[in-house]
Amino acid sequence: MDVLGGNRRHRWVPFRTDAGARRRGPALDKRRWRAAHTAALASPWRRGILAALCGALPALAFPAPSWWWFAYVALVPWLLLTRSAPTGRRAALDGWLGGLGFMVAVHHWLLPSLHVFTLVIAALLGLLWAPWGWLVRHLLGGTPSPGRAGAALLVLPSGWLMVELVRSWEGLGGPWGLLGSSQWQVEPALRLASVGGVWLVSALVVAVNTGVAALVADRAARAARVPALAGLLAVAAATSAAWTWSPRPDPAGHVRVAVVQPGVMNGLGAADQRFAREEQLTRSLAGHDLDLVVWGESSVAHDLADRPDLAERITALSRRIDADILVNVDARRSDRPGIFKSTVLVGPEGPTGDRYDKMRLVPFGEYVPARSLLGWATSVGKAAGEDRRRGERPVVMDVGQGLRVGPLVCFESAFPDMSRHLTREGAQVLLAQSATSSFQRSWAPEQHASLAAVRAAETGRPMVHATLTGVSAVYGPSGERVGKPLGTSASTTAEYEVPLATGTTLYVRFGDWPVHAALGVLALLCLAEGARAYRFRRPAPEQPAPPARTAHGSPAHPGH
Repeated sequence: MDVLGGNRRHRWVPFRTDAGARRRGPALDKRRWRAAHTAALASPWRRGILAALCGALPALAFPAPSWWWFAYVALVPWLLLTRSAPTGRRAALDGWLGGLGFMVAVHHWLLPSLHVFTLVIAALLGLLWAPWGWLVRHLLGGTPSPGRAGAALLVLPSGWLMVELVRSWEGLGGPWGLLGSSQWQVEPALRLASVGGVWLVSALVVAVNTGVAALVADRAARAARVPALAGLLAVAAATSAAWTWSPRPDPAGHVRVAVVQPGVMNGLGAADQRFAREEQLTRSLAGHDLDLVVWGESSVAHDLADRPDLAERITALSRRIDADILVNVDARRSDRPGIFKSTVLVGPEGPTGDRYDKMRLVPFGEYVPARSLLGWATSVGKAAGEDRRRGERPVVMDVGQGLRVGPLVCFESAFPDMSRHLTREGAQVLLAQSATSSFQRSWAPEQHASLAAVRAAETGRPMVHATLTGVSAVYGPSGERVGKPLGTSASTTAEYEVPLATGTTLYVRFGDWPVHAALGVLALLCLAEGARAYRFRRPAPEQPAPPARTAHGSPAHPGH
């Protein structure tokens, strides 16, 4: 039908309502959304902020939110963003900013104490994720082949483990916030921890995230679907195998342990008030048939050799309740120079002579690394004014009736190798004495207590986590919770029937083998990439020139 007197350049076309047009509508909307999404990510600032936010997401899997299930998809947004980076340099930057976001989110409770220094430390540690970001783009960027997608399921968890291994060094803050620790209340994950420690759990959590990211990425989905599904099935198979065949602790009776939690004491005279409250609470345990009573970190503020009156008061308490008392002394020693944090065992006859001096100190909280360079941190936060001194060796203590206990102090419970060593030395019960009073209204107390469940599962030994101000908790040899924990508002005692166990877990026997396997995977990747680069850079061999033809014959038979 012509309009305006037969002008055929302007034809009226009826509105299309056929099924083909309806199908093209959503496709057009999808293309427009992709274009808008690409334009938004083109801004370096927007992309950087988004990378930091994506990196912070896994913190929600840890206590206090404790969304353990979220850990299995929390890395997916970060992976998808990084794989879309236009260059390898931008992917490394996304990795760094995501790592910064993760470190701030997991350690945000340090902000009131260290202030801006928390951000400085997070930025430095975030650099560890820059190579990981480059690997994400290298293996998952564009439209990855099935081979690259399959390699990503091994390489990306291995790279993540290397980041966790490096930042686990005490001088860099220790292994707080290892991804596998978020699974402290998941029984199958705790079984995996008994096989390969928290490292194996971290690796499998990252592998699941990698598989999910490969499945949901638009262009990569078809090519990566088979290896991604295969990887997810492999994780399920590994978990099932650990559940079925890994050795389980053998029950070996019970011991009765009491935890004394005095609560928050502030202001002048707080140390004396705390001791008096601990004394009062312990006195109430008389006649309860206990094997051991545990006080928290810094429960005694004076060296017992310097204050025999305090030593006698604790000794009298031990006689009254007919059980040894494990205290923690935070004071300048009389026999050695400097301030130590020491676990001391006191029995009915007085101090038994068993003493453990804390070996791994909290950076800035108990000492300032490179104080001549970073001493200014004491002026902007609550960094240690004087460095604590380190102990020289771990100690296993004998507590009446043949019970052997292995003490740890504060964040030493975050180090898998320390509890493993104590178990190999014969400890039947692991003990952690802690104080998180500076972080009462944060996620730190619950995060700290949850670490005891992972250490118990790794070693097949029960663990008691005793604090001054909560959260105090006890976990059995498989990482299961024993009794009710004491929250941060409690000033009381709690008694626990702690199950003992014998036997050796695979983690105690073989140690950090997942870390060694990850190193092997990355070494093979380097060899493969090196061989590939050499093959492409090697000049092609020169082809011999073809023999010249004559006008009347072939090269072989001229003239014919």
